[in-house]
Amino acid sequence: MRKSGKKYVEASKLVEKNKNYTLEEAVKLAKETSTTKFDSSVELAIKLNIDTKKADQQLRGSLVLPNGNGKTKRILVLAKGSAAEAAKKAGADFVGEQDLIDKIANENWFDFDVIIATPEMMPSLGKIGKVLGPKGLMPNPKTGTVTPTPEKAVEDVKKGMIEYRADSYGNIHCSVGKVSFDAKALTENIQYVLNIITKAKPASVKGKYIQNISLSTTMGPGIHVDQNSVDM
Repeated sequence: MRKSGKKYVEASKLVEKNKNYTLEEAVKLAKETSTTKFDSSVELAIKLNIDTKKADQQLRGSLVLPNGNGKTKRILVLAKGSAAEAAKKAGADFVGEQDLIDKIANENWFDFDVIIATPEMMPSLGKIGKVLGPKGLMPNPKTGTVTPTPEKAVEDVKKGMIEYRADSYGNIHCSVGKVSFDAKALTENIQYVLNIITKAKPASVKGKYIQNISLSTTMGPGIHVDQNSVDM
């Protein structure tokens, strides 16, 4: 059994296990219980009453956080012609077509964090899907990373676009900022994510949709959030 570190144990003492905190209290506590020397990410976890075996209940998408997420991502755009030029002007770190697909396949090149591709590039990119898929790098129309206007996607990623996807147990995990963010910015980001997830509720879901909400920081304890304190 893995033994928890001293800092984690001390931080956990500040959190009552069976208590549901208001969103404002939870954000404040998350900042106070951060145990790392670096600027930790603040993670939001949402437990949903969905059956991901049903096609219409497989939640996946992307959103742009109102206050960003504090992370800088290296962006690879696969496009041709005017779309490629527009992506360069928007600030993409790498822009190319078959040459960069070959570089990934032949040189195991992964000096990027996200791939944005135009629809015409997807047949070629699909040939290395077995390499990209396990790394979570395969572009998808549902997340806005397959688009005829890659420059817009580049701008969104730079503003703080995050992807979300429910796992097989109906859980969604996403980063909503950094510990260094002020409480207001974190609260706004969290509220925004919850609003998006609420609107994405599948019509076939019966009963309570959002079952549990919690916050934590990198290597920090989980903090349960009272749903009545959230505007959904």
